[in-house]
Amino acid sequence: MKNWLYILLVCGAAWLTGCGSLGKQTGKSTLQTTAEQDPLTPEQRRKYDYYFLEAVRMKQKGEYDAAFELYKHCLDIYPQSAAALYEISQFYMFLNLPEKGEQALKQAVHSDESNFWYKQTLAMYYQQKREWAKAIAVYEDMANLFPSRLEPLMSLVDLYTQTQSYGEVVKTLNRLEELDGKSEQISMEKFRMYLLLGQKDQAFNEIVSLSKEYPYDMRYQTILGDVYLENDKPQEAYDTYQRILKEEPGYAPALLSMASYYKKMGQDSLYQVQLDTILLNGDVQSDTKMEIMRQLILQSEQTTKDSTQIVNLFRNILKCPQQNADLAMLCAQYMITKRMEKESVPVLNQVLQLDPENKPARLQLLSYAIRDNNLDEVIHIATPALEYNPDALEFYYYLGLAHFQKKETDKALEVFSKGVKQVNEKSDKNVVSDFYAILGDLYHTKKMQAEAYAAYDSSLVYNPDNIGSLNNYAYYLSLERKNLDKAEEMSYRTVKAEPENATYLDTYAWILFEKGKYTEARIYIDQAMRSEEGKKSPLIVEHCGDIYYMLGEKEKALEYWKQSASMDDKEEDGSTPRTKEELNRLKRKIALRKYIAE
Repeated sequence: MKNWLYILLVCGAAWLTGCGSLGKQTGKSTLQTTAEQDPLTPEQRRKYDYYFLEAVRMKQKGEYDAAFELYKHCLDIYPQSAAALYEISQFYMFLNLPEKGEQALKQAVHSDESNFWYKQTLAMYYQQKREWAKAIAVYEDMANLFPSRLEPLMSLVDLYTQTQSYGEVVKTLNRLEELDGKSEQISMEKFRMYLLLGQKDQAFNEIVSLSKEYPYDMRYQTILGDVYLENDKPQEAYDTYQRILKEEPGYAPALLSMASYYKKMGQDSLYQVQLDTILLNGDVQSDTKMEIMRQLILQSEQTTKDSTQIVNLFRNILKCPQQNADLAMLCAQYMITKRMEKESVPVLNQVLQLDPENKPARLQLLSYAIRDNNLDEVIHIATPALEYNPDALEFYYYLGLAHFQKKETDKALEVFSKGVKQVNEKSDKNVVSDFYAILGDLYHTKKMQAEAYAAYDSSLVYNPDNIGSLNNYAYYLSLERKNLDKAEEMSYRTVKAEPENATYLDTYAWILFEKGKYTEARIYIDQAMRSEEGKKSPLIVEHCGDIYYMLGEKEKALEYWKQSASMDDKEEDGSTPRTKEELNRLKRKIALRKYIAE
């Protein structure tokens, strides 16, 4: 109870002024009353008006104690003041003194019988106390005093329903109908009330009356048929549906209702035929078909969970010309939930034929191609997306990666360069960082070092903790033997982040090697070798030999170099095979039994 009363308490002055609590209903003003009507002397009126306006001002300022005292002073001057009584009642309610609040509110209503809002507040108070009879009495009084207002009648419908006074509900709905005209909502509610009263003939007559009121609206005719069907009058339902379909043979709601009729009558074959009639009917809207298929899917899940019938139905539908891609997308989603991924592929392709801009369908197909490592299919799916979904960075990302993995560096560089142009303030910073990281790798492959380092810098602006960027940036700096302090700092962060990652350990060890910190380098290369157990990278093994050589363990170094040479071109870790120049240098190390710098 406290919430709505508190709102009235805080906002009461403005609310009362706007809605008529100061006498608006009767055309009178509490502050402007003629001498003949005013029970106060001019001096009393002047004082009353002053204190009342001051009370309003105090309440608006939030100084409720002062406002309360001022309203009480108003009542000392004029005990029958409806406005002051109303305000005082709200204070009592807020102070959890409901008896005093109710008494003051009743006095306010008595003092100004023509005020709609006072009565409504009193009725709401009784409703909250679940004093239904008192609330009904107030609303009935309001309905009589304000015959053009719908609100009291609507409240009476709720109250009479609450008290199971179904006859009174019907009478009140009739009064609403006189004011607002016949409507589906009112007729259906009257129908329900008549059934509760056991007056079936009147119930059906109500729906018949509604359909006659709108003879050219087939929807109401269909409602009549549905009401017959739901209330064990199948013949009347059948006749109604057939009459509708004779006038409008393709009317979808009636076709669907006929299907419900066959199902209820246990005529399964006719039910299936009727469904086909609807679902294969080009004149039936896609939305209607979608709703039917959703209902059938739900029904299947709640009963047999047999997907065969649903899938066959979808396939028959999708053989027909489609208004849009919605049904194909629903079919694909259903197949995916049923783990029919292979079967979903042609359906997803049909979705893209109907709606090339359908991003979810394209992403689903792309996920299959990525999972299968089918680079040509990735390219086939993602390439059109740059035209249809030009702002979707994921398509640039996977398309560029596919070209990169196929050693099509120029195409990959072109795709990623286009992709970064789509970056905006809403783009995912981590994704953008990865874009620039791969651009850096591509530029390095093409020996465009300045552009590569600029790309890595951009990558780290978007995500300073991009471990891949930090590692590759640091390693390529070490190969050029430049900015080794910066390289060491970046590489150390990757080792801290992933202390078991052999690639990062190798990079850090190699940077320490280039800085002449051979003992420290050995610690990290040994960790890399242990981490690489069973899947050692030939490059890491070669680096291990280089480090051991510089520590004076030449035989151990030669052993590692030979091991590295025997591993070449196996690509066990997925890394790029070393060039002929790199292989020749390794062979010279073995032949000369000494380290040869790159």
